[in-house]
Formats: sequence, structure tokens, C-alpha cells
Amino acid sequence: MSDSHNKSNDKGKGPQRPDEGSSDGSKKVPRKAVESALEMNPALKAELASMDPAKAAEALTKMDISQLLTGLSVGGKNQKDMASYKFWQTQPVPSFGDNAQKKPITQGPIKMINPDEVSKTPDALIEGFEWCTLDLTNPTELQELYELLNNHYVEDDNAMFRFAYSQSFLHWALMSPGWKKEWHVGVRASKSRKLVASICGVPTHIRVRGERIKVTEINFLCIHKKLRSKRLAPVLIKEITRRCYLNGIFQAIYTGGVILPTPVSSCRYYHRSLDWLKLYEVGFSPLPHGSTKARQVAKNQLPAQTSTPGLRPMEVKDIDAVFDLLERYLLRYDMNQAFDREEIEHWLVYKEQPGKEQVVWSYVVEDPQTHKITDFVSFYNLESTVIDHPKHEAVRAAYLYYYATETAFTGDKKALKERLLVLMNDALICAKQAKFDVFNALTLQDNPLFLEQLKFGAGDGQLHFYLYNYRCAPIAGGINEKNLPDENQMGGVGVVML
Repeated sequence: MSDSHNKSNDKGKGPQRPDEGSSDGSKKVPRKAVESALEMNPALKAELASMDPAKAAEALTKMDISQLLTGLSVGGKNQKDMASYKFWQTQPVPSFGDNAQKKPITQGPIKMINPDEVSKTPDALIEGFEWCTLDLTNPTELQELYELLNNHYVEDDNAMFRFAYSQSFLHWALMSPGWKKEWHVGVRASKSRKLVASICGVPTHIRVRGERIKVTEINFLCIHKKLRSKRLAPVLIKEITRRCYLNGIFQAIYTGGVILPTPVSSCRYYHRSLDWLKLYEVGFSPLPHGSTKARQVAKNQLPAQTSTPGLRPMEVKDIDAVFDLLERYLLRYDMNQAFDREEIEHWLVYKEQPGKEQVVWSYVVEDPQTHKITDFVSFYNLESTVIDHPKHEAVRAAYLYYYATETAFTGDKKALKERLLVLMNDALICAKQAKFDVFNALTLQDNPLFLEQLKFGAGDGQLHFYLYNYRCAPIAGGINEKNLPDENQMGGVGVVML
């Protein structure tokens, strides 16, 4: 995955702070916009730190504002079929430079929506295409979405890896409590009836600095490669927005690897090798200069068994205890998921079903004496197809999901760090036992306390968090200005997006 295979095919690289405009004056890039982009993505600064200033300036002259603000790299790669900056200017999202005067930000909705004024019909599509609503309870339509995503969704820059969303994963991700069929939006070719684009959402609640808001989690914006030039992305975004408005939900949360107006937070991806040799063979992990394959395999070795007394897979009987523990734990973050009991059961409890593969792994620690649940940790499975490889067809990636520990409430940060190091090391062992090849985590939650110590390597991918039609002050993403995990930048993001 060249350590960039995250929620987007974009690595989010770009220029250092430039002059007011390009040297030939052909394209004026406002300094405020550039500074916003650089501040929201420390990796943008880092890329050109070692470059010759003249070359950096030359690279800038070849970029216009829409490229800069959507996070394209200096070389002009990573073009993602997202709506342009121009489109986002028409949407209720904070603009770059909105807070140039550093005034206190008034938190809340940007635009008040009157559902009676929302159009009851979708915008027209280009000729030859039509809207559809996907029925994911229908195996044929589920298979169509599966095929669209597996052939046309996110892949890395070198076209070596592509996310492979299983049908079980799609059921889990898109049919959570309260799910609405009309939020599974598709576009079909009128003649062939082929599904050529999608955008999906599920309803949930989040809290932003104590304010509980009803949101739609937007995901799976995917357009057939042959239609990337048709400007379908803005139309899809407008259509899911219309459908949400009609259902009385006026805010949304979404993520991406590119910079759009305007991230509420940015986190960095980290990867822990579980099967280093396989990752090396498929081109995901490099062989460090001066090292050997044997040394890398030994470096990433894990104990055969977990070490926490009372650690066991989570069961239905643990739902209430985990709900209580996780709720208290998540309240510690500025932006967090506000689960209800039904959502805990859906997202965290694996129930074996014929023909369905396991998507989520959750573990609890039950105190041997009191039988109280003191800790909990989970991860989910998202495989990637290895494109045209003679030996390996897929990389099995475990993604760190939600976790919690009573140790957080002692007020002792050192004790919390020690507890999480043990708990997460056990999670790595459990993932290894479940035949995963790599364990991925972002710098959100309390992850900066253990990423580097547990030999997670820095990825070159970032994930930006966005709120639609909601304004709030920036939220810490666990990284400092050098784009490294920082324990002083924690306490921000407590939402894990799939």
C-alpha cells in the first residue's frame, strides 16, 4: 500500500508557503487560502522542506487555486474525482480564510434549512443516465454495489492496491440502526441498466464540544472510471443532501484524503506490520536501508499469546457494560460518537451467520475477581486487492476501531499510557492470530500514547474530517506541526469513520 492506502488515494502533499501569487502573475493564489491549506495539513509543508526554493516556486506557478485547495501533490498527481473548490463555495461549509481575524468562532449550523422549501425531485442527470435507490436487502443490488466499489473506488497512487469491500462489510457499514434505503443513492446507465455511481449515508449522532447533533455519515462516493470527466460528484453530493434534508437531518460528517473547504480536523495514518514479509513482497513495506529481511521480520515479531488477564471476545451479555464504559470514555473528546445501545450491538458484537464473514473483532477485559468489564478494544477488517501480483491476491488490514479503559478515569496519564500499551499490544496479537497482515490506526482518540512505542510506522496518508452545515473551532487531530503523534494534541477526535 506504499503506506498511503487510506481513506483516499490522495497523499495530501503540496507546496510550502509561497509568495502572494505565481511569479508570472497568471494565477493569483490568495495567501490566506494557501496558509489555511498548509495549517490544516502539516504534510504539505514537510514535502518541500528539502526542495530547492526555486523549484518549489516553479511548482506553485503550475498550480491553480482549485488544485492547491483540493490537496494535489506538487507533481500534479492524486487527482481525485471530488467536486471542485468552486462547487464547495456554493455549499454551507466554512470557507478558507473565514477566520483570518482569529475571532472566537460561534459554534452551530451555518444555514437554517426549511424542509418545506427543499425540492421533492432530484436534479436532472446528464443524458443517458438516471437516478436509482439501491435495495441492499436484494442480493443482486448488493452485488452491483460491491462490484462498482471493488473496481472503481479508492486505489493508491501507483495503482497497486484497491479497497475490497466485502458484501458482509457493506451490510455492516450501511445497514446500521435507523438506516434508510433512500440514502443508498445510485446512478444507472439508462440503456444497459448498469450501476455506474454511488453515494451512501447512515444516520447517527455525534457530539461536538458537548453539543449533540443528528448527522448523516456520508461514505462510498464512487464513480465509474470512464465517467470521471462528467462532473458527477457535485450532483451526487447535492442529491444525498436533498434526501437528508427531506428526512429532517441538516448536518453531515464525512472524511477524505484531499483538502476541501474546510477540515475540522486532520489525522495521520500509521501502520503496524503483522506479516512484514508479505507486505514487502506486495510493495507495501520497503526494506529500510542497511537492514535485512530477517531483521525486519524479527523486529515486527509479536508474542504468541496475549498478556491481559480476563481478556476475551465480547459477547451480547457485555453490551450494557461496554455501552456505559465507552460512553464515558468518548465524552473526553471534543468531537465524539454518541452511540445508543442498539448501535453498540450493531457495530461491535460479532454474531456468526451462515455465508457472512466476520467484519468486526471486539474484546473485553473482565476482572477475574469482580467480573466487572474494565477495558474494551475493537478493530475491523477491510481487505485490499493486490492488483496484478503473481503471488498475493489481497492484503488483510485490521483497522483500529473504538476502545476504552477505566484507567482513563484515574487522572493518571502515565497509568493510562501503560494500560493502553498492554491493551493495544494484545489487540495486535489478536489480529495476528486472526491472520491479518497489517494493523492500521490514525492519530485520533488516545492513539499518540502508543503508536510509536508499538512500532507503528508513519504512513504518508492523512484523513481530513469535515462537518457539513456546521461551524466549530478546529479540533486537535493528535499530530503536531511536524506531522508526528503528539500527546499534547490529543482529546480532539473521538469518531472513527469507516
